[in-house]
This record gives sequence, structure tokens and C-alpha cells, in this order.
Amino acid sequence: MSSLAESRLLVIDGHAYAYRSFYAIRSLTSPAGAPTNAIFGFVKTLQRYRSELRPAHMAVIWDGGLAAERLALLPEYKAQRPPMPASLETQIEELGAWLRAIGIPSYSESGVEADDAIATLSRQATAVGASVLIASSDKDFMQLVSDRVGLLNPNDKDGGVWGAAQVQRKTGVAPEQIVDWLSLVGDTVDNIPGVPGVGPKTAATLLERFGTCAALYARLEEIESARLRQALANARAQVERNRQMVRLKDDLPGDFALDRFRPQAPDEAALAGLYRSWGFRGLLAEVEARACQRTLL
Repeated sequence: MSSLAESRLLVIDGHAYAYRSFYAIRSLTSPAGAPTNAIFGFVKTLQRYRSELRPAHMAVIWDGGLAAERLALLPEYKAQRPPMPASLETQIEELGAWLRAIGIPSYSESGVEADDAIATLSRQATAVGASVLIASSDKDFMQLVSDRVGLLNPNDKDGGVWGAAQVQRKTGVAPEQIVDWLSLVGDTVDNIPGVPGVGPKTAATLLERFGTCAALYARLEEIESARLRQALANARAQVERNRQMVRLKDDLPGDFALDRFRPQAPDEAALAGLYRSWGFRGLLAEVEARACQRTLL
């Protein structure tokens, strides 16, 4: 087996981890008084993943805004989300500087949602024989799980990689049924309404019986409950729209070649400057220790 076939790509959902760190660490500031809580949590998490997983390739993918196609289908898409806190927004700009200094590739494109970029990168990576780990708690990524794509869910206390078995255990359906499952259930996080009266368990039961939404609607008369049958019939157009909303686009244009996401040698001087300005004394000491070792050699 070639080294490429044995390679691993670790994909980080950038904004998700920045938000997670921002709210997990409530109070941390630089010597100048600027907030650094999100930066510190993000940096420590990526360093831990890199040390434990030792991926040959890494990518931090950032949201570039909402997809025009989804907004056209549902103008209320994600409309309920509050704006990003100003103190987090400034830290995300700083995180870009850290990624450049540490040599970890990142991607952001205006009008491109991170989920679609991650789906596209994952498809292209697996097509050339790489395995992919997606670090995110976003349930949309369960549709990408395969024998070559796994999930690292930071909310999972066990800390293991989610495969098809974990997706089935969590939702009651297989990864290839996640799009249909979400189409029936909806997604409150993204402001996508589901079928009234159809929750996760009911949706899983329906898909276990019929397999797909297409088969379900082709055999709708077999639904014993008149209330459920009518609710599904009334929501048919909505379910079809939802399928277009929740299915991730894995064919975006642009350069998603795997080699683009191979980490580069860090700029130790730039890292030291950032750590010093943020007041991260432990991380600064590590950089200085490496510099001392190089001097001795």
C-alpha cells in the first residue's frame, strides 16, 4: 500500500472550535488587555489533536458566509443566530496569524459555508486514497461518514472516532440515511423546520421501514396513523426542500488538492512574537526551548 493511501487528513471546523473555546474559557486576556480565551483554547486543542493523531495533512476550514442557494430556498435559514461577539471576531483574525506561523493550512471563501468546503475536501481526499477525520460536533457531517471518513465529536466524552456504528447508535439510521432523517426532523440550529409531529425516533422508525424519503412518499398510504400520514402529505414539498438544504455540496470549484493541505515548517520567530503578545508563557517557553536545542546542535 502506498504512503498516500496510508495518509490521514485532519479537518477542523474552524468557527465551531473558536466558539467552543470562547465559551469554555470565560476570562483570559493578553498583557495589553485584549481577549485571548478563544485563541488559547483553540491553540491547545489543535496542538493536542496534532500530537495524538499525527495527521499527514491538516486543514482548518472557516465559514465564508451563507450559501446563496440555501438562502434562495429558505430566506430564514440561520436567521435566528445572533451576531458573533466582537471580542471573538478579533480573536479569529489573530488565529489566522497563528495558523500561518505554525504552518497549518486553512481555507475560507466568501459565500462558501464551511460544511460544503469540508465535504468537498473530504471527497477529493478519499478519492486519492487518504483517510479523513472531521473534527466537529455538527450533526450534518454524519452524512459523510464512511469507511474512510470518521468524526471527532468534541462533545463525546469517550473521545473516540465516530464511524457508521456510532452514527447509527446516535440517530437510529445509517450515514447514507442522514440527509433523509434531517429532512424529516428539521434542524433547529439552522432554522430548518421539520415535519410537525415527526421527531428523531419517529423519523428513524420511518426510514428503517421505508429506507428513503422517496420510498416513504411512494408508499404513504401504508402509514397506519391518519394523523402522521396527513402530516407527511402536507409537508411533502417542505421535505424535498429540506433535502436540498441539508445535503452538503461536495463538488465546489477551487483547489482542494490534498497536497495543498500538508503542514509546513513553523515560523518560530513569528510564533514567539504571537505567544509573547498574548501572554502565553508556557507556549513561549516551548518555542524558546526548541530554539535553544537548535543552537546546541
